[in-house]
Amino acid sequence: QVQLVESGGGLVQAGGSLRLSCAASRNIFSLNAMGWYRQAPGKQRDLVAHITRGGIANYADSVKGRFTISRDVAKNTVYLQMNSLKPEDTAVYFCNARSFAPMNFDYWGQGTQVTVSS
Repeated sequence: QVQLVESGGGLVQAGGSLRLSCAASRNIFSLNAMGWYRQAPGKQRDLVAHITRGGIANYADSVKGRFTISRDVAKNTVYLQMNSLKPEDTAVYFCNARSFAPMNFDYWGQGTQVTVSS
C-alpha cells in the first residue's frame, strides 16, 4: 500500500497561481506513474496531468501551457504548478499513483480544494 497526502490548495483570484504537493509514503520509483486528477461538484473526476517513472509528462488539453507537473524523487513528492488559473479550474484536486503491471492499481489521496474566484 501507499499513502498519498496532498497540500497547497486554497482560494485564489483568476489569473493567480498555486502549487500543489503530493507526498508519497514510499519511493516513487516503485510506482509506474503519478499524477493529478480533479473533480468539480456533480462532475466526473478527470485527469489533469501525470508523470511516468521515466519523467514523461502529459496534460489535459484544458491545462496545457498553464500547468506543470514535476517531481522531487528524494522527497517522494510530486508537484503541480498551476498558473493563469481560471474559475473553471475550481475543483477538488486528487493525487494519484499507479502501480506497475499486472495490477495497475490506483492509489488516491484525500484531495485538496482549489477555488478560483472571478
